[in-house]
Amino acid sequence: MATINPDNHGLRLAVRYAVLILIAAIFVLPLLFMVMSSFKPTGQLLSHTSSLRAFLPVGDLSLDNYRAAFQRAPVGLFVFNSVLVTGVTVLLSLVVCSLAAFSFVYLRWRGRELILSIILATLIVPFETIAIPLLLLVSQLPWIGLDGIETTWLNTYRVQIIPWVADGLTIFLFVQYFKDLPGELIEASRVEGASWFQIYWRVVMPLAGPVIATAAILKFLVMYNQYLWPLIVVQQEQYRPVMVGLQYFFQLDTAWGEIMAYLTMITVPVLAFYLVLQRAFIASIASTGVKG
Repeated sequence: MATINPDNHGLRLAVRYAVLILIAAIFVLPLLFMVMSSFKPTGQLLSHTSSLRAFLPVGDLSLDNYRAAFQRAPVGLFVFNSVLVTGVTVLLSLVVCSLAAFSFVYLRWRGRELILSIILATLIVPFETIAIPLLLLVSQLPWIGLDGIETTWLNTYRVQIIPWVADGLTIFLFVQYFKDLPGELIEASRVEGASWFQIYWRVVMPLAGPVIATAAILKFLVMYNQYLWPLIVVQQEQYRPVMVGLQYFFQLDTAWGEIMAYLTMITVPVLAFYLVLQRAFIASIASTGVKG
C-alpha cells in the first residue's frame, strides 16, 4: 500500500495556493489600482504607476476627483440609464429566450431544428456587419406611445433595449439546460392536465435557477458595457449610458484622476449585480462540471 509523503503533499498544496493567489491578483490588482488612483491627483497618480505605491492608499488622498467627475458629466444620469436599460433588457431576455428554448426542447413542430440552427449560427455574425442595416431599420420604424405616433426609435430607451431582447447565446444556454431536466417531470405534468405554459412556469423555470443566473450575468455584462450601438442611435444626453459618457473625460484635457473616479462609480452596479447572483452562478458552473 502506497504511503503519502507529507512533505510532497505540503509542497503541492503550497504550489496550488500560490497559483490561486497569482490568478486572484491578476483580477484584483487592476481594480485596486483603479480605486486607489481615484483618490489621487492626476500628477501623483501618474508618478505612482512605476511603483507599488499605485496600489496603496498613499499620497494626497481626497474626494476631489469624484466631485470633479460630477461637475464634468451627469454621472448619476448615465448610471441610471445604463441600469434601467440593462435591467429591463435582462428581464425581457430571460423570459423571451427561455420561452423560445422551451418550445425548441419540449414542443414538436415542423422546422424547429432548422430554426434553432439558424439562431445558433447568428453567434458567429459580428455585430458590426448588421449595425448599419439595423440603424436604418430603427430610424424608420413607427412607435405608438403615450405622446402619439412617433416615426423613429432614435434617441429613446427602446432602441437600446428591444434589439437585444433575444440572442442566440441565451437561447442556447436555456436549450442545453432544459435538455438535461428529467423528462418524467414533463410527462407527469401532462398526465395531470397541466398546460404547456403551466409546465413552463411552475415546473421548468423553478428548476432553472443556475442557468437563469448564468444567462443574467452574461447578458448584464454585455448590455452594461454597450458602447458602439448607443453611440450610433443616441445623440441626446438624457438617454446616454455610462460607456458613452466616458468620452466626456477625454475632451479638452484628459483627467486621469476623474476617469478613475468615474470608472470606480460605474463598476459598483456590476459588482452588486454579481454578488446578488454569485451563488446561483457558482452552482451553475458546478452542475455543468458534474454533468461533463
